[in-house]
Amino acid sequence: MNIYAHKAAFRLLPLLISVGITLSIGGLASYLIAPQMQVWYPFLQKPSFNPPNWIFAPVWSVLYVMIGVSACLVWQQRRESVDYINSQYSYFLQLLFNFSWPITFFGLHQIFAALVVIILLWLSIAANIFYFSKLSRPAAWLLVPYLLWVSFAGLLNFYIYLLN
Repeated sequence: MNIYAHKAAFRLLPLLISVGITLSIGGLASYLIAPQMQVWYPFLQKPSFNPPNWIFAPVWSVLYVMIGVSACLVWQQRRESVDYINSQYSYFLQLLFNFSWPITFFGLHQIFAALVVIILLWLSIAANIFYFSKLSRPAAWLLVPYLLWVSFAGLLNFYIYLLN
């Protein structure tokens, strides 16, 4: 293996790990709430702008890949700095809220509590974008569709709360 192939393989490993982490978090949450998708969620009143259920899995899959790529770009810019430390904290905080929301909404059937969690998720994504932008603008931009989707999901959560 020549030196260039070795460097490319080394760069691929962090990318695969970063994307694997985000996909695993989403996959685990989906696995945990899957039964509720059939027995509880279909019977909730939903707003007219609620998309069909099949759209959520592909959208989240793409977003998780983008989140993983974003994290990898920042990791490659790592250095001992307050910005890097803040970017790590905001990244892991948004992952925690991301994992918590479906558990709260679908698993625990706590629509209002899920609304609080999604607001915290939105704020943590905004902070994540801010801190990532200090290290890698492309990494920050990769999180914008995530923020937009969570904005939409928050609106859905709010209307589902009002209707139920």
